[in-house]
Amino acid sequence: MTIRIIGAGLAGCEAAWQCARQGIAVELYEMRPKKSTPAHQTGKFAELVCSNSLKSESENTAPWLLKEEMRRAGSVLLKLAQETSVPAGHALAVDRDLFAARVTETIEAEPLIKVVREEVTSIDESDGMTVIATGPLTSDALSREIERLSGNDHLYFYDSISPIVEADSIDMSRVYFAARYGKGTADYINCPFTKEEYERFYDALIAAQSVEGHDWERLNYFEGCLPIEEIARRGRDTLRFGPMKPVGLDDPGTGKRPYAVVQLRREDLRAGSYNLVGFQNHLKYGEQTRVLRLIPGLENAKFLRFGQIHRNTYINAPSLLTKLLNLKQHPRVFFAGQISGVEGYTESIAMGLLVGIHVARIAHGFAAVAPPRETAIGSLVHYLCHARAKNFQPANITFDLLPQLDEVAHRRVRDKKLRHKMVCDQALSEMSKWLEEVAIRPQFSSV
Repeated sequence: MTIRIIGAGLAGCEAAWQCARQGIAVELYEMRPKKSTPAHQTGKFAELVCSNSLKSESENTAPWLLKEEMRRAGSVLLKLAQETSVPAGHALAVDRDLFAARVTETIEAEPLIKVVREEVTSIDESDGMTVIATGPLTSDALSREIERLSGNDHLYFYDSISPIVEADSIDMSRVYFAARYGKGTADYINCPFTKEEYERFYDALIAAQSVEGHDWERLNYFEGCLPIEEIARRGRDTLRFGPMKPVGLDDPGTGKRPYAVVQLRREDLRAGSYNLVGFQNHLKYGEQTRVLRLIPGLENAKFLRFGQIHRNTYINAPSLLTKLLNLKQHPRVFFAGQISGVEGYTESIAMGLLVGIHVARIAHGFAAVAPPRETAIGSLVHYLCHARAKNFQPANITFDLLPQLDEVAHRRVRDKKLRHKMVCDQALSEMSKWLEEVAIRPQFSSV
């Protein structure tokens, strides 16, 4: 049986690896570098665009739980992320160039994965199995083909990319290193604002010119990744309670909390560049230079990448997908990654891992088995299949998606952290049982 995986991003690479480690040959299609996207810059696999963070590694948090389940399931991308990580406090962040290079080398070296560098514009739903993992920047031609298969128009939202500055251009005399509440190591550069500096920055941001959208575009931003100027328009203090929140970031030089703060996260292992955390935007490049240089410490900043905006495409999962993440009308067609309706790098890898396990089992003649609802990965699937189709929006993993303790246990355990630990313990226990159930044969490949 032929297995085609379209898209060599996070989900596609993980899905291909999961098939190969179970002895199943796959064809992995990637249109880059022959045809690029509005956001990617290279032809490497798993190129990270919006950020370099795979979120919290703090034990018994929802992002940690999802990654822990994936580690136990043998995620190759999480292993490579760990090997290419950069200091980021309590988060798992990677050197994005090194990470993409390592993923590309690993996937191309696997003999059971045939890489095909061409754009896929049509899908034969009756021949073999197809995994669509083209992500939020799916090409127009393939988008039309997916519309044909699904019978539905795509949903879409607009996502933005944060700017990156050269480390040597930061005025280190005006900033300080610290992690919020001292969690992890002090790897973030913090740019502190006085009230007067914040007011001046806010006024400039509000007055800055945005890039004009096309007439046919309807700006439909995803709430979890709003452009900084959109957040600012919701109120003068909105930024101070959002991406510029100073809580837990006291200035060690003064011992006081700044009025507001901008955090910079390391982009690479050599600390040669930094990402402005939460500062994705849709401003003209010249305006970005003018406004962002009002941030203390960035007065002479050299921008290696400006913020920008692009359309993210995803399907209406609740109306289209089964709990195995395949189309109800075309069971041989699976979706993985952000196009399936999840949001976030870790969540995308998780969906690729899951679909890879499913199609490998089917290729071996076994039935695919959905993960338990109690697990983080199972809760994501449950959301995709049971959310309201009318107002469907992509979701990150949160404790709200996971089944909570029963009412009696909830009353008995008043400590929130302990309740989260109990939910995580239950999830990992159920994950172990599921992994035993879906195991096929000894692993054929190792990193």
